[in-house]
Amino acid sequence: MIPWLDAHTPFPDVSQALTTDAPGLLAAGADLSPARLLAAYQRGIFPWFSEGQPILWWSTDPRMVLMTERFRVSDSLKKAIKKVQRSAADPAGRWQVRFDTAFEDVMRACAAPRRDGPGTWISDDIIAGYTGLHRLGYAHSSELWLDGELVGGAYGVCIGRMFYGESMFARVTDGSKIALAYLVHFLKHNGVAMVDCQQETGHLASLGAAPIPRAQFLQHLRASIGLPAIADWTPLQPYPHASD
Repeated sequence: MIPWLDAHTPFPDVSQALTTDAPGLLAAGADLSPARLLAAYQRGIFPWFSEGQPILWWSTDPRMVLMTERFRVSDSLKKAIKKVQRSAADPAGRWQVRFDTAFEDVMRACAAPRRDGPGTWISDDIIAGYTGLHRLGYAHSSELWLDGELVGGAYGVCIGRMFYGESMFARVTDGSKIALAYLVHFLKHNGVAMVDCQQETGHLASLGAAPIPRAQFLQHLRASIGLPAIADWTPLQPYPHASD
């Protein structure tokens, strides 16, 4: 039986998360206010639930993470980045990479139905909570634009020098990967060593992510969230290897 949280109930210790049936499930209830979301991320907890379910809070063990120095750029992705880089260097270029200019649009694109299945768990309540974090400077988006249209993106939460990846979308080939590549490059340059990916997937593994014990994840988290926040969220140019 997992604890039920009301508006004033603190999170239980993550050691109480289930290890069977729904491994990592910690609690249910409460709300998705920016204050509650920040309290969760600072403890290595994240919300994840489907339509019709209560808010469910998780702390998985092991935890899937991407070390920014281990991000894998395939030859095909490198070629796509080169194309974007050449265009992005020209103010009138067709391709542009931007951060934080269309945060809610990125979230709604991530929530839209996919070619291979239904939409994600990102509800209007989730969007409201994270756009609240964005207004407070804690949530950020990486955006790929083509001829003034948003065609790829990724978003997540950053506390101190710890980044928590949430979701990505693509409307063109490699659109999400290009947005992620620019984001990871930026984070690495700004001293963010780890991106929390929450759960294991083959797609994340192909990009260099790997599971680590939750205790190791929490140790890194506690050392990172107290560091100074990144002040300037401007994509870095040029992207490494773009001119190779």
